[in-house]
Amino acid sequence: MPTWLSVALLLALLVLALWGMRAGWRNRTRRTALLVPTLPDVPADAGPARTEPAEAVYVSSTRAGDWLDRVAAHGLGDRSPAVVSVHDAGVLLRRPGARDLWVPADRLSGVGTTRGQAGKFVGPEGLVVLTWVPDPATGTALDTALRMRHDADKEPLLAAARSLVRPGGHRDGADHDSAVPDSAPRPQEEQA
Repeated sequence: MPTWLSVALLLALLVLALWGMRAGWRNRTRRTALLVPTLPDVPADAGPARTEPAEAVYVSSTRAGDWLDRVAAHGLGDRSPAVVSVHDAGVLLRRPGARDLWVPADRLSGVGTTRGQAGKFVGPEGLVVLTWVPDPATGTALDTALRMRHDADKEPLLAAARSLVRPGGHRDGADHDSAVPDSAPRPQEEQA
């Protein structure tokens, strides 16, 4: 087979693979938009800050209890740098280059840590996980994972976010321990 033909076939296969990945991501975006049709708007006044803004990496959001089912709608599947702060009214994630994310306190049902989630796996309890319901109309709970840039920022963030979870609050998602296989990361959650 001539070299030019081999190169042309290889390029065609590469283009086909890239097209397939793009089509798959679009389908996931459409499918997850049904689960999460809207996100809460970032309020003009989030109330007093309970923490200083902390640098983090927004890893991804998945359906609660399913650490591999990434939600792609509204840019929730896009990894990005973030600046996280906890306020009286909720948790604010400022994401340069991506849509900012607001987690209202009344929709936050759990705060914990895990060793990994779709898109990032680190050491034990390396990711902060916020379990929340973005759209009460659907009731779909999400696990939003963050990797703090500085270890010193993790505990204050966890404490402040846990203080927002209402006592006796319920978890809208699946139980992590029963939904995650033994080999998978497990969130270490505490409820207020």
